[in-house]
Amino acid sequence: MFKKLLVLATVFFSISLSAQKFEISGKLIDKESKAPLEAATVFAESIGDSTLVTYTITDKDGEYSLIGRTSLEEVNVFVSFVGYIPYEQRVSLKNDRIIKLNPIELEFQIESLGDVLVKARRAPVTIKKDTLEFNAESFATKKDATVEDLLKELPGVEVDAEGNITVNGKPVNKILVNGKSFFGGDDPTIATRNLTKEMISKIQVSDTKSDSDAFTGEASSGENKTINITIDEDKNKGVFGRLSGGGGTDDRFEYAGLVNYFDNDLQISALGGGNNINSPGFSFGEIEKMFGGARSISVSSTGAFSVNGRSFGFGSGIINSRTGGLNFADSWGKTSEISADYFYSGSNNYEETQRERENIFPDSRYFTESYSKTEGNTDRHQANMKFTTKPDTTWFIDAMPSFSYTKAENSYESNSQSFNENGDLINQSESDNQTFRDGKTFGGNFNVNKKWNNGSSLSLRVNGNLENNDSESFILTSAETFGDDGELTDRNQYTDGKQENNNVNSTLRYRLPVIKDKFFLNSQMGYGNDSRDDKQYVYDLNNASGDFEDFNVEQSTDFENVNEFYRPELGIDWNTEKINVGLGVGYVHRELTSSDNLRDFNFSQDFDALEYDFNFSYRINQKMSIYSYVSRRNDAPGVRQLSPYIDISDPLNIVQGNPDLKPSNETNFYINFNNYDFQTRSGLYAYISFSKFDDQVVSRSEVDNNFVRYTTYDNVDGSYSAYGNISYSKDIELDTLSSLKVGFGLYSNVQRSVNYNNDQMYNRDSRLVGPTLNLTYKLGDFLEMRPGYSMRFNTVEFDINSFEDYRFTRHEFRLRTITNWPENLEWQNDLTYFNNPNVGQAFQQSTVLWNSTLTYSILDNKGNISLKAFDLLNQNTNTQRQSELNYVEDVQSTVLQQYFMLGFSYKFNTLGKKGEIRDRNFFF
Repeated sequence: MFKKLLVLATVFFSISLSAQKFEISGKLIDKESKAPLEAATVFAESIGDSTLVTYTITDKDGEYSLIGRTSLEEVNVFVSFVGYIPYEQRVSLKNDRIIKLNPIELEFQIESLGDVLVKARRAPVTIKKDTLEFNAESFATKKDATVEDLLKELPGVEVDAEGNITVNGKPVNKILVNGKSFFGGDDPTIATRNLTKEMISKIQVSDTKSDSDAFTGEASSGENKTINITIDEDKNKGVFGRLSGGGGTDDRFEYAGLVNYFDNDLQISALGGGNNINSPGFSFGEIEKMFGGARSISVSSTGAFSVNGRSFGFGSGIINSRTGGLNFADSWGKTSEISADYFYSGSNNYEETQRERENIFPDSRYFTESYSKTEGNTDRHQANMKFTTKPDTTWFIDAMPSFSYTKAENSYESNSQSFNENGDLINQSESDNQTFRDGKTFGGNFNVNKKWNNGSSLSLRVNGNLENNDSESFILTSAETFGDDGELTDRNQYTDGKQENNNVNSTLRYRLPVIKDKFFLNSQMGYGNDSRDDKQYVYDLNNASGDFEDFNVEQSTDFENVNEFYRPELGIDWNTEKINVGLGVGYVHRELTSSDNLRDFNFSQDFDALEYDFNFSYRINQKMSIYSYVSRRNDAPGVRQLSPYIDISDPLNIVQGNPDLKPSNETNFYINFNNYDFQTRSGLYAYISFSKFDDQVVSRSEVDNNFVRYTTYDNVDGSYSAYGNISYSKDIELDTLSSLKVGFGLYSNVQRSVNYNNDQMYNRDSRLVGPTLNLTYKLGDFLEMRPGYSMRFNTVEFDINSFEDYRFTRHEFRLRTITNWPENLEWQNDLTYFNNPNVGQAFQQSTVLWNSTLTYSILDNKGNISLKAFDLLNQNTNTQRQSELNYVEDVQSTVLQQYFMLGFSYKFNTLGKKGEIRDRNFFF
C-alpha cells in the first residue's frame, strides 16, 4: 500500500514540475470601426484533445491576458464574441512563455452566410447583455458529477453545505430546467443534486424577474439570480432518476426516489421519500446535505425544512418525515405553457427543551428555570398550477392557483419556576395541552399584461387567499404565586376555535415611454383588503357533570378585523446601457376596524402615510457594478395591539392592547458593490444596509412582586439597525493538478432597540462582528480539503446602570475532506468544532461533531454502497445563549445523536437523442 502511494505521489510531483507558467496577451477590435471589444471570451485549448487550458474576458479597452500553467509546447487560442465571426490562432510556447499577439480584428457576422459554414468552438464563458453563460463541457469535474459539482467549478459561483447558491455574492432564488420550473424552481437541490453534468449543455445565469416584468421590459434590481439549466438537445428525451435507501443503528432509516421523464418540452417528475434523520429525503444520500442539513435543522428555532414554501417536516428536535410529489410541465402550441404539481408532506416530531433565563429590571432581577416537551404529527397536501399564454406579441396572461389542506395534532407539556435574587421561589406553573387542527387554504395570482409598439404597457396584478382553520384544544394549567398575596389558579378547559382569513391585493399599473426604451412615466393604483374572523370559545370543566359545558366569556374571543387600504403611486424610470434609475412616490390611506362580538365593542381608526422608493444601479464595466436604494414604508399596528381587550389566558402574562397607537414608519437605505475578475478568478462583494424606525410599536411591560407580567403596547422613536458585509474570494492555480481557493468574509451588525422595563424607558445597543475564513484545496480528482473558521463577537450594552452589559463569543472550526482513491472508493469527512464559552455551567460549552462516510461505486458507477457515521464522537448538542431586550437566556434542546447507517443508491438514465430513446430495457 505504501509503495502505491509513493508511486502516485512521484507521478503527481513529476507532472507538476513539467508544467510551466505562460502568458498570452493582446487586444480585440472591431474590423470596421477599430473600436475595442469589451466582454469577449478568449480561451486556450490543447491541440490534441481540445482540453481547456485557461480563459479570460476582455476589458473595456478590448485587452486580454491569458495566464495559465501547461507542459504543452503549443496551444490553440480561440476568440468568441456574440455577433462576430469566431477567430482561431495556433500559438507556440516552445521558445517563449510570454507572448504578445498583434491586435485581432473581429468581423461582424452576417445572419445569413449562404453556403458558407462557420463552425465555432464553444466558449467556456459568454457574457451577453443580461446573461452569463457557462459551457458545461469546458469545466473539468469528477466522474459521475452532478450539476452541483459543476457549479462549484464555475468562476464566481459558490455552493454551501446546504446547497444554497450565490453568483458573485448574490443569492440564486430560482432554478429552471430548459426554461421551465422544476418542482417549483425555488429549491436548488432537487435539480442540482439529481441532474448529472453529462446531460447539461449550458448553465445560464440572469437577474431574477417575474414573468410579467420580463414581458413588459421592466428593469430588475439584480439582487437575486436565476439559473437556467439547459439540457443538450441531443439528450432531451428519456427517463432518468435515482433510488436510495438505508438503515442504521438507533432505528435510523431513510428511503428516497426521484423519477423524471423528459420528451422535449414535456417534463414529468415524481418523488417520494422518508427518514428520521432530519433530512428532506429526496437529496438521495448526498452527505453534505444530510449531515449539514441535519445539524442546521437541529439548532434552528423550528427545525422544519421547506422547498418552495412547501414544508417537509414540521416542528423541531427529532423529525420523522415522509414526502411524495408529482410535477408536470409542458408547452401548448407556440403560445402557451402549463405546469402543475402536487405535494404530500407529513412528519412526527419530538423535542425536549431546557431553559435558564435571567430577567432584568432597572432595580432588580429574577431567574426562571423551565422545561418543555413537544410531540406532534402533521400531514399536509398541497396542489399548485401555473398557466401562461401569449395570444400574440402584445398580450401576456398568467394564472397561478393553489390549494392546501393541513391536519395536525400536537401535545405540549411544560413547567417553570421563578426565583428572586436570594433564591426564594416566587411563582411556578405547569401546563399540559393537546391541540387538533384542520386547515384549508385556496389562493393564487392572476396577471394580465398588454403592451404597445411604442413601449407603453398596462398591467393588472391580483393575488389573494381564502383560509379557514378549525381547532380544538384541551388545556390543563396550574399557576401559583407565593408571598403575602399569593394565590393558586387551576384551569381545566376546552377551546373550540375557528379562524377565517380572506385577503386580496391588486395593482393596476401603466407605463408610458417618454423616450423610447430609456425614460418612462409610471402610474399605478393599489388596493388591499385583509379580513380576519377569530373565534376562540373557552369552556371550563363542570365537575358535577364531568363535561366542558361552562362557557368562560372572560377568556373567550369573537373578533372580526378588517385592514383595508388604497395606494395611488406615481414614478419614473430612466434606463441606459449602464445606468438604471427608478423613483416612485405613493400615498397610503388605510382603515382598520375591529368588532368584539362577545363584549359588544367596535373599534375603527384611519391612517394616512407617504411612502417612496428610489433605486439606482450603475454597471461600471463587465466586472464592476453598484446598486443602491432608499425607501420609506408605513406599517399599521396589529388589531390585537390596538384592541383594549384583556387577554388573561396565561395567568402569569396578562396582555392588553392600546387603541391610541400610531402607525410606524421605516426608512431603509441599502448599497452594494460587486466586482468579479474572470482573469484573476477573484471577486469582491460588499454591502451596507441601514434602517431607521419612527413610532415603532413595542411591548410595554410591568412585573409585580409575584413576577406576574402585565403587558400593553406603545410607540417609541430612536430605534435603528445597520448591517454590513464584505467578502472576497480568489482561485489560485498552483500547478496543472492542484488549486487553492481562498474566501474571506466579515459580517457586522449594529442595532439600537428602545423599550420599557417596569415603566422605565431604556436603550439597548447590540453590536456583532463575525469574520470567516474558508479555504478549498484540490489535488486533481483525488483529494479535496475545505477548512473553514468563523467567529462571532456579540456585545450588548444598556444606557441604565441597573442593567449589566454582556459580551458573547462563539467559535466554529470546520474541516471537510473528500478522497477518491483507490478507484471507485470515496471517503468523505465533515469535522466541526463549536465553542460557546459564555453559556451557563449547566450547559455544554464545547462540541466536536464528526460525520464520515465511505462510498463504493458498483454497476459501472450507477450504484453506490455507502456506510455513514453521524456524530462519531457522540458529542452533538444544541446549546446556545441569546440576549433579548430584558433577559439573557441559555437554551439546550433535543438533537440528532450518533448513528451508523448502511445504504444503497442507484441512478438510471435513458436520455438519448432528441425524438428517440436509447434502445435499452428498463424496469421500475
